[in-house]
Amino acid sequence: MKIYPTLNLQHGAVVSTAGLADVCPQTPLEVAERLIEEGATRLALVDVDAAMGRGNNRELIGQILKRCHARERKVCVQVAGGVRSSDQAQFFIDLGAAWLVVGTILHKSPMVSEQLMARFQSYLTAAIDARGGKVHRSGWVDTTTLSALELAQRAKAYGFRRLLFVDIPEDAGSDPDFQTAQELAVATGLPLVMGGSLTTPRHLEAIHTHQGLKGALVDALLFQQDRSLLAFLQATCA
Repeated sequence: MKIYPTLNLQHGAVVSTAGLADVCPQTPLEVAERLIEEGATRLALVDVDAAMGRGNNRELIGQILKRCHARERKVCVQVAGGVRSSDQAQFFIDLGAAWLVVGTILHKSPMVSEQLMARFQSYLTAAIDARGGKVHRSGWVDTTTLSALELAQRAKAYGFRRLLFVDIPEDAGSDPDFQTAQELAVATGLPLVMGGSLTTPRHLEAIHTHQGLKGALVDALLFQQDRSLLAFLQATCA
Protein backbone atom coordinates (compact mmCIF):
# COMPACT_ATOMS: atom_id res chain seq x y z
CA MET A 1 0.00 0.00 0.00
CA LYS A 2 1.17 3.51 -0.83
CA ILE A 3 0.87 6.17 1.87
CA TYR A 4 1.06 9.85 0.98
CA PRO A 5 1.61 12.22 3.92
CA THR A 6 -0.40 15.24 2.78
CA LEU A 7 0.64 18.86 3.19
CA ASN A 8 -2.38 21.17 2.92
CA LEU A 9 -0.96 24.56 1.94
CA GLN A 10 -2.79 27.76 2.81
CA HIS A 11 -1.29 31.27 2.85
CA GLY A 12 2.19 29.74 2.65
CA ALA A 13 1.75 27.46 5.67
CA VAL A 14 0.79 23.85 6.38
CA VAL A 15 -2.70 23.57 7.85
CA SER A 16 -4.72 20.67 9.20
CA THR A 17 -7.26 18.88 7.04
CA ALA A 18 -9.68 18.79 9.96
CA GLY A 19 -9.48 22.53 10.62
CA LEU A 20 -7.83 24.96 8.24
CA ALA A 21 -7.30 27.39 11.13
CA ASP A 22 -4.91 24.87 12.74
CA VAL A 23 -1.57 26.14 11.38
CA CYS A 24 1.72 24.27 11.77
CA PRO A 25 4.54 26.45 13.19
CA GLN A 26 7.09 24.71 10.95
CA THR A 27 7.53 25.88 7.37
CA PRO A 28 6.21 23.60 4.61
CA LEU A 29 9.78 22.82 3.55
CA GLU A 30 10.64 21.82 7.11
CA VAL A 31 7.57 19.58 7.35
CA ALA A 32 8.39 17.91 4.04
CA GLU A 33 12.05 17.40 4.95
CA ARG A 34 11.17 15.90 8.32
CA LEU A 35 8.72 13.43 6.79
CA ILE A 36 11.29 12.34 4.23
CA GLU A 37 13.97 11.95 6.89
CA GLU A 38 11.54 9.81 8.90
CA GLY A 39 11.03 7.47 5.96
CA ALA A 40 8.33 8.86 3.66
CA THR A 41 8.89 8.01 -0.01
CA ARG A 42 5.78 9.84 -1.20
CA LEU A 43 4.19 13.20 -0.48
CA ALA A 44 0.96 14.87 -1.53
CA LEU A 45 0.79 18.67 -1.80
CA VAL A 46 -2.63 20.33 -1.80
CA ASP A 47 -2.90 24.01 -2.70
CA VAL A 48 -5.95 24.96 -0.63
CA ASP A 49 -5.90 28.58 -1.78
CA ALA A 50 -5.85 27.63 -5.47
CA ALA A 51 -8.61 25.06 -4.96
CA MET A 52 -10.81 27.77 -3.45
CA GLY A 53 -9.91 30.32 -6.12
CA ARG A 54 -8.25 32.81 -3.80
CA GLY A 55 -4.59 32.89 -4.78
CA ASN A 56 -2.07 30.08 -4.91
CA ASN A 57 1.06 28.53 -3.41
CA ARG A 58 2.73 27.66 -6.72
CA GLU A 59 6.13 29.07 -5.82
CA LEU A 60 6.16 27.16 -2.55
CA ILE A 61 5.11 23.93 -4.24
CA GLY A 62 7.86 24.49 -6.78
CA GLN A 63 10.42 24.81 -3.98
CA ILE A 64 9.27 21.56 -2.38
CA LEU A 65 9.32 19.74 -5.73
CA LYS A 66 12.85 20.95 -6.44
CA ARG A 67 14.00 19.86 -2.99
CA CYS A 68 12.45 16.41 -3.40
CA HIS A 69 13.82 16.01 -6.93
CA ALA A 70 17.35 16.84 -5.77
CA ARG A 71 17.44 14.12 -3.11
CA GLU A 72 19.43 10.94 -3.63
CA ARG A 73 16.45 8.80 -2.59
CA LYS A 74 13.52 9.28 -4.94
CA VAL A 75 10.44 10.95 -3.47
CA CYS A 76 7.22 10.71 -5.48
CA VAL A 77 5.15 13.90 -5.19
CA GLN A 78 1.49 14.35 -6.06
CA VAL A 79 0.16 17.90 -6.59
CA ALA A 80 -3.48 18.94 -6.22
CA GLY A 81 -5.47 22.15 -6.05
CA GLY A 82 -6.15 24.52 -8.92
CA VAL A 83 -4.66 22.43 -11.75
CA ARG A 84 -7.03 23.80 -14.39
CA SER A 85 -4.94 24.51 -17.48
CA SER A 86 -2.20 22.97 -19.61
CA ASP A 87 0.25 25.68 -18.56
CA GLN A 88 -0.30 24.92 -14.87
CA ALA A 89 0.08 21.20 -15.48
CA GLN A 90 3.28 21.68 -17.47
CA PHE A 91 4.73 23.91 -14.73
CA PHE A 92 4.45 21.19 -12.09
CA ILE A 93 5.54 18.38 -14.42
CA ASP A 94 8.68 20.30 -15.40
CA LEU A 95 9.56 20.54 -11.70
CA GLY A 96 9.21 16.80 -11.20
CA ALA A 97 5.62 16.15 -10.06
CA ALA A 98 4.75 12.47 -10.46
CA TRP A 99 0.98 12.94 -10.31
CA LEU A 100 -1.38 15.86 -10.92
CA VAL A 101 -4.84 15.77 -9.41
CA VAL A 102 -7.76 17.20 -11.39
CA GLY A 103 -11.05 17.77 -9.61
CA THR A 104 -13.29 20.78 -10.15
CA ILE A 105 -12.82 20.98 -13.92
CA LEU A 106 -14.07 17.41 -14.32
CA HIS A 107 -17.64 18.65 -13.95
CA LYS A 108 -17.22 22.38 -14.68
CA SER A 109 -15.17 22.21 -17.87
CA PRO A 110 -15.26 18.95 -19.85
CA MET A 111 -13.34 20.62 -22.70
CA VAL A 112 -10.38 21.48 -20.45
CA SER A 113 -10.47 17.97 -18.99
CA GLU A 114 -10.18 16.51 -22.47
CA GLN A 115 -7.35 18.90 -23.38
CA LEU A 116 -5.39 17.94 -20.27
CA MET A 117 -6.01 14.26 -20.93
CA ALA A 118 -4.73 14.57 -24.49
CA ARG A 119 -1.38 15.97 -23.30
CA PHE A 120 -0.80 14.62 -19.80
CA GLN A 121 -2.74 11.38 -19.45
CA SER A 122 0.02 9.44 -17.69
CA TYR A 123 0.30 12.12 -14.99
CA LEU A 124 -3.37 12.71 -14.22
CA THR A 125 -5.52 11.50 -11.35
CA ALA A 126 -9.25 12.24 -11.15
CA ALA A 127 -10.29 13.57 -7.75
CA ILE A 128 -13.74 12.82 -6.39
CA ASP A 129 -14.42 14.81 -3.22
CA ALA A 130 -17.67 13.60 -1.69
CA ARG A 131 -19.77 13.50 1.45
CA GLY A 132 -22.68 11.10 1.71
CA GLY A 133 -22.08 10.00 -1.86
CA LYS A 134 -22.51 13.52 -3.30
CA VAL A 135 -19.69 15.44 -4.97
CA HIS A 136 -18.30 18.66 -3.50
CA ARG A 137 -16.00 20.98 -5.45
CA SER A 138 -13.86 24.13 -5.22
CA GLY A 139 -12.17 23.06 -2.01
CA TRP A 140 -15.37 21.52 -0.56
CA VAL A 141 -17.13 24.91 -0.74
CA ASP A 142 -19.74 23.99 -3.38
CA THR A 143 -22.12 21.07 -2.98
CA THR A 144 -23.47 19.42 -6.13
CA THR A 145 -26.23 16.93 -6.91
CA LEU A 146 -23.77 14.77 -8.85
CA SER A 147 -23.07 11.38 -7.31
CA ALA A 148 -19.53 10.19 -6.68
CA LEU A 149 -20.17 7.18 -8.91
CA GLU A 150 -21.36 9.34 -11.81
CA LEU A 151 -18.22 11.47 -11.63
CA ALA A 152 -15.98 8.40 -11.40
CA GLN A 153 -17.59 6.93 -14.51
CA ARG A 154 -17.21 10.27 -16.30
CA ALA A 155 -13.52 10.34 -15.38
CA LYS A 156 -13.02 6.86 -16.80
CA ALA A 157 -14.78 7.89 -20.02
CA TYR A 158 -12.35 10.82 -20.36
CA GLY A 159 -9.46 8.37 -20.11
CA PHE A 160 -8.28 8.79 -16.52
CA ARG A 161 -6.39 5.75 -15.27
CA ARG A 162 -6.34 6.53 -11.54
CA LEU A 163 -8.86 7.84 -9.01
CA LEU A 164 -8.52 9.78 -5.78
CA PHE A 165 -11.56 9.53 -3.53
CA VAL A 166 -11.53 12.22 -0.85
CA ASP A 167 -14.03 11.22 1.81
CA ILE A 168 -15.27 14.41 3.47
CA PRO A 169 -16.13 13.47 7.08
CA GLU A 170 -19.64 14.16 8.32
CA ASP A 171 -18.13 15.24 11.62
CA ALA A 172 -15.04 14.69 13.78
CA GLY A 173 -14.56 11.02 14.55
CA SER A 174 -16.70 9.74 11.68
CA ASP A 175 -15.68 6.36 10.30
CA PRO A 176 -14.22 6.45 6.78
CA ASP A 177 -16.63 5.69 3.94
CA PHE A 178 -14.85 2.60 2.67
CA GLN A 179 -18.07 1.37 1.05
CA THR A 180 -18.21 4.24 -1.44
CA ALA A 181 -14.46 4.02 -2.08
CA GLN A 182 -14.71 0.33 -2.96
CA GLU A 183 -17.83 0.94 -5.06
CA LEU A 184 -15.97 3.49 -7.19
CA ALA A 185 -12.94 1.24 -7.63
CA VAL A 186 -14.98 -1.84 -8.54
CA ALA A 187 -17.42 -0.03 -10.85
CA THR A 188 -14.66 1.65 -12.86
CA GLY A 189 -11.96 -0.99 -12.60
CA LEU A 190 -9.46 1.79 -11.84
CA PRO A 191 -6.92 1.82 -8.99
CA LEU A 192 -8.10 4.15 -6.24
CA VAL A 193 -6.29 6.10 -3.54
CA MET A 194 -8.39 7.27 -0.61
CA GLY A 195 -8.02 10.33 1.60
CA GLY A 196 -9.86 12.82 3.74
CA SER A 197 -11.01 10.77 6.72
CA LEU A 198 -8.09 8.38 7.34
CA THR A 199 -6.51 9.27 10.67
CA THR A 200 -5.39 6.09 12.46
CA PRO A 201 -3.36 2.92 11.79
CA ARG A 202 -6.64 1.00 12.06
CA HIS A 203 -8.05 2.98 9.15
CA LEU A 204 -4.95 2.28 7.06
CA GLU A 205 -5.04 -1.43 7.85
CA ALA A 206 -8.64 -1.50 6.61
CA ILE A 207 -7.49 -0.34 3.17
CA HIS A 208 -6.15 -3.85 2.53
CA THR A 209 -9.59 -5.40 3.07
CA HIS A 210 -11.35 -3.39 0.36
CA GLN A 211 -11.11 -4.31 -3.30
CA GLY A 212 -9.42 -1.82 -5.60
CA LEU A 213 -8.03 0.45 -2.87
CA LYS A 214 -4.30 0.94 -3.47
CA GLY A 215 -3.22 3.74 -1.16
CA ALA A 216 -4.04 6.46 1.32
CA LEU A 217 -3.57 10.19 1.82
CA VAL A 218 -3.05 11.13 5.47
CA ASP A 219 -2.75 14.63 6.94
CA ALA A 220 0.98 15.26 7.38
CA LEU A 221 0.43 16.88 10.78
CA LEU A 222 -1.01 13.65 12.19
CA PHE A 223 2.37 11.95 11.88
CA GLN A 224 3.77 14.50 14.35
CA GLN A 225 0.96 13.84 16.81
CA ASP A 226 0.66 10.04 16.63
CA ARG A 227 3.82 7.96 16.87
CA SER A 228 1.93 4.77 16.02
CA LEU A 229 0.85 6.35 12.74
CA LEU A 230 4.46 7.32 12.00
CA ALA A 231 5.57 3.76 12.79
CA PHE A 232 2.97 2.43 10.33
CA LEU A 233 4.30 4.78 7.65
CA GLN A 234 7.89 3.69 8.29
CA ALA A 235 6.98 0.01 8.15
CA THR A 236 5.10 0.50 4.88
CA CYS A 237 7.92 2.47 3.24
CA ALA A 238 10.74 0.23 4.47
